[in-house]
Amino acid sequence: METLPPLKDIISKYKLSAKKSLGQNFLFDLNLTSKIARYAGNLEQSDVLEIGPGPGGLTRSLLNEGARKVVAIEKDTRCIAALEEIKTLFPGKLEIVQGDALSTDLRQYLTQPVQIIANLPYNIGTELLVRWLNSTTWPSFWQSMTLMFQKEVANRIVASPGSKAYGRLSVIAQWRCNTKIAFNIPATSFTPSPKVESTVVHFEALKEPRFPAEVNKLEFVVSKAFNQRRKMLRRALKGHFKNVEEGLLAAGVVPTKRAENVTIQEFCLMAQILVRA
Repeated sequence: METLPPLKDIISKYKLSAKKSLGQNFLFDLNLTSKIARYAGNLEQSDVLEIGPGPGGLTRSLLNEGARKVVAIEKDTRCIAALEEIKTLFPGKLEIVQGDALSTDLRQYLTQPVQIIANLPYNIGTELLVRWLNSTTWPSFWQSMTLMFQKEVANRIVASPGSKAYGRLSVIAQWRCNTKIAFNIPATSFTPSPKVESTVVHFEALKEPRFPAEVNKLEFVVSKAFNQRRKMLRRALKGHFKNVEEGLLAAGVVPTKRAENVTIQEFCLMAQILVRA
């Protein structure tokens, strides 16, 4: 690690100005990237998937913390040469995949157990998370995730019923995982500085979801309920399911409830009982 030039020199050398179109915000502070890597736990027996490594700040820390292997997928071709410099110092430990994380099957590069650790690009972070959580096969290919989001998104992931932040992400994430806020990272730590604070969230995959439900049915019920979160369930779900009020009562859910007050268990019961129109 000591033989690598500072990240700011790497940025200058390869002219890596962050692109807003790619959701890039580079984290230069290696103390913070090391903190993220350490929070994920012991990496020595795991492959690590990193999305959007950019100039490789977090990549350095993951390798320095002893990751068995890091698979780094980067869409920005400008960053590949910078990552190659890191690769030379960790022979056989870093695999660089140039491509789009949304359209690449990354499992082919990984050997279980797998941890996902990343400063996710802002513009695709939520979409990637939903894909990983909504896998039709469970347990998924990953055991844990340590991911950075905008603070508002992080708060939604860990929110409890009855709070304004509680929503679709809360239900899907907590149905299949133990979720926990790790720590916040101020905007000033990034280049360029985003307008919002960032938060690292840790996900520990459960062997089985907390309550029985088919993921596609649960996702449909939850999305329709929260699309009109201010309305009572019987109104929000009308037109999407047959005999809505009777179905809700059969699930033990009061039809006048609003989505933000429905527990994960209740959503799972609704997914089992309600019949799509």
